[in-house]
Amino acid sequence: MPTQRLLLLPGDGVGPEIFAALEPVIAWVQSSMDLEVSRAQCGYGAWLAQKETLPRRVLAEAMASDAVLFGSEDNEAFSSLPPSERPASALLELRQTMGVFANLRPIRVARSLVDNSPLKPEVVEGADLVIVRELLGGLYFGTPRGVETLADGRRRGVDSLVYFSDEIERVARAAFELARTRRSKLCSVDKGNVLASGALWRDVVAAMGRAEYPDVELSHMYVDNCAMQLVRRPTQFDVIVTENTFGDILSDCAAMISGSLGMLPSASLSAPDASGRRRGLYEPIHGSAPDIAGKNLANPIGTVSSLALALEHSLHAPELASRLNAAIDGVLDAGIRTRDLGGDGSTGTREMARAIADRLPLSQPA
Repeated sequence: MPTQRLLLLPGDGVGPEIFAALEPVIAWVQSSMDLEVSRAQCGYGAWLAQKETLPRRVLAEAMASDAVLFGSEDNEAFSSLPPSERPASALLELRQTMGVFANLRPIRVARSLVDNSPLKPEVVEGADLVIVRELLGGLYFGTPRGVETLADGRRRGVDSLVYFSDEIERVARAAFELARTRRSKLCSVDKGNVLASGALWRDVVAAMGRAEYPDVELSHMYVDNCAMQLVRRPTQFDVIVTENTFGDILSDCAAMISGSLGMLPSASLSAPDASGRRRGLYEPIHGSAPDIAGKNLANPIGTVSSLALALEHSLHAPELASRLNAAIDGVLDAGIRTRDLGGDGSTGTREMARAIADRLPLSQPA
C-alpha cells in the first residue's frame, strides 16, 4: 500500500493545545504504519496572519490528503466585524470542497462512565448508536439567504431549506450500508408533517428501503420526537440518518448520553472515487471552547477518537484504530478523568493525552 497522508489542522481555541498534547499519540501511529503527517494553520489564526481563514495552499494540501484531522474553529472571534465583512468559515469551505456529505457521529457510553451521564444509569447503559448527518445541503447552504432592510425599516433574515432527491439518496445509502455492519436498524428523522423538504426526505428514504435494503429494519420519526426519545430511551437506536440542521442539534443532544461533549468524535466522508478512495475530514464535536483555551482543561478524547475513525475509514489501519480505542477505554477504566468528566483538576489536556499514549502497545503490528 502506498504512503498514506494525514493533514493536521489544529485551528483555534482549544485545538492547538490538544494537538500539541497528542504528539506522542501521532508519533505512535507514524511508527506503526507508513504515514506522512503534515500540519497547517486555518481559522482565525490564519485570518490574522494572512487575511484568509483557509489559505489556498492549505486547501490544496487537504484535497491531496487521505485524511484531515481538524481541531476547532472560533467563529465568535469575528463577531466584532460587520456581517458583510466576516470571512467565510474554513470548516464549511473544507467540507464543501472535499465533498464530505456524510457526517458520522458515534455515541457510545464507556462502562466506567455510566454514572457520569446526567441521565440515569439504567437509561444510558448499553447505548451505542451513530447519527449520520447530511452535511452539504439544507439551511446551511441553501439559497437565497441573507439579511436585508425593508422599505418600512424592518430587517428580515432569510435562510432556505433546500434538498434534492439525489442528496437525500446518497446520505441515506451511506446510512443503510452502515446499519448493515451493525444491528441492521435505521431510523430516518425528518419533519415531514410541516416541511416540504421533510416530506420529500421521508418519501426518498422509504422508497430506497423497500427497493434496495429490505434486510434493514427502517423506521421514521419526527425530529421533535427523536430529541425526546434520545433522552428517554437511547438504547432503542442503532443508526439515525437526518438532514443537516437536525443532525447538528440531535448529535449535541445525544452527546450528553456519554456525559461530555469532549468525548465524542466525528467522521465526514465523501463518495468513493473511481479507485475507491474516500476523502475524510475528522474532528471532535466540542468546538473551540475559547473560555478554557490555553488552560490545560480541554478533554482530548474526542480528538483521539476522531483520529481512530480516520485510521478506520481513510487510512486503512483498523487494527491501529482498535488499539487506540482500547487505550482510551483503559484510561477511563483506571479512573483517570478530566474536569468535564468529574475529575478533581489534577488531570488536564496534557496529562490525559500522556495517559493514553502510555497505554498504547509497544509492539507494532506487522
